[in-house]
Amino acid sequence: MTNKSAAFIGLGVMGYPMAGHLETAGIKTTVYNRSQQKALNWSEQHGGQHAATPREAAINADIVFICVGNDDDVRSVVYGADGVLAGLKAGAILVDHTTTSATLAVELQAACQKQAVTFIDAPVSGGQAGAENGKLTVMCGGQQASFDLAVPFMESYAQQIQLLGENGQGQRCKMVNQICIAGVLQGLSEALKLAQSANLDIPQVVNTLKHGAAGSWQLENRLESMGQDKFDFGFAIDWMRKDLGICLEEAASHNLELLLTQDVDRRYAKLQAAGFGRMDTSSLVKSLS
Repeated sequence: MTNKSAAFIGLGVMGYPMAGHLETAGIKTTVYNRSQQKALNWSEQHGGQHAATPREAAINADIVFICVGNDDDVRSVVYGADGVLAGLKAGAILVDHTTTSATLAVELQAACQKQAVTFIDAPVSGGQAGAENGKLTVMCGGQQASFDLAVPFMESYAQQIQLLGENGQGQRCKMVNQICIAGVLQGLSEALKLAQSANLDIPQVVNTLKHGAAGSWQLENRLESMGQDKFDFGFAIDWMRKDLGICLEEAASHNLELLLTQDVDRRYAKLQAAGFGRMDTSSLVKSLS
């Protein structure tokens, strides 16, 4: 891997450490971020290069990773005279770690194909801690050959990397992931209310249940903080609502009605309206107050 070069577009709470893992693994990495100061800080910390535009970052890269906010953010760094596609060489791979619609994944695959570039949609799960510790789960859609070439790069920051089918299937798997999280948090919120009303010791509850069928990451990492009314961390409601919107749009395209997902989305909408949009998703419990 020491002869390979990469570019990383987007240095948020996820992208910043992910790009750092690439450089640490001996992969020559060039970064771009809309806020140039963050790119400068990254270069000073990790020793990699920074570029003024996505196009400049992508020039000569064997693989380019994107991790930004939403569909439109991805388009803004991929297309145009200063976009990634303007700089990518033929035979390179474009990997999008942003959680987006499956429709965008198919669109990007078609755009890349016109330039002899392959595309992988590869949303991630594991949060900021997973990115920092190199323990992310990556859900991929794309061609097997491109996936096989991309895996050694992604192994620098991920512990589970799975190809789920054609382009768009990675994003659809992430939708399933977010629906599962929404359901678990709804269950934990109601369970916490009962536990508190019954004067149960919440740490004892966690230590007991985590070994049984109710065990989950959310239980182990969020139930106690939910009980302490602490939410100033983690994955923000604003981003979860964006993700659940994508889930509901995809479900509608299959004529599915996701009642629990709709209910949780409505609860998050009320919390947003109350000014809690930047709080962790576990603040769903506040909607039961």
